[in-house]
Amino acid sequence: MSRLIPAAERIVRARALIQKARQLPIPSENGRYDFSYIANVKDLLRQARDLIKFISMTPSATVEIKEEVKKIYQEADQAEQEILH
Repeated sequence: MSRLIPAAERIVRARALIQKARQLPIPSENGRYDFSYIANVKDLLRQARDLIKFISMTPSATVEIKEEVKKIYQEADQAEQEILH
């Protein structure tokens, strides 16, 4: 049985995944248009979104936590725009 990860830790992990996506090295041959690079970036951002997906639906989530979740969604969208476009 997997252990439950608290919301605060999920938020920290999601931010770390977004940062990891930003730090992926751009391939020298095709640059930002390399399919594996695009797939890796999108996968990391998807993992970040999946970590926080259900936090706002839990009854124990405070208003501050819900605001942090919204910020992370915005950060992930912004990171995707900056990295891939």
